[in-house]
Amino acid sequence: MRVILADRTIRSSAVKPKRVIADRAYDSDKLRRTLAKRGIRLISPHRRNRTKAPTQDGRTLRRYCRRWKVERLFSWLFNWRRTVVRYEFHTKNYLGFVQLACIMLLNRQLF
Repeated sequence: MRVILADRTIRSSAVKPKRVIADRAYDSDKLRRTLAKRGIRLISPHRRNRTKAPTQDGRTLRRYCRRWKVERLFSWLFNWRRTVVRYEFHTKNYLGFVQLACIMLLNRQLF
């Protein structure tokens, strides 16, 4: 199921990414083949119960190790209730609240 949703999400994005960094749940040969056809590289650690041989080395997983920065940003944004659940009807209003939360986070980190 995750493979189908990931494929649809990437296909519907406005920008074609060069690589997709995902967690272990997205480790799938089918998803890797689908993304490789479009020229996108999947960076994801292999599952522990993987039956086939590994398809990537440790060099590509260095990018995966820096994924925590993005996860931390989402964690900080979810401290504001309006950004957790989208209460706003218009997307411009919601984007404004997310930008305001980012400004407040930046102020807190710098000052």
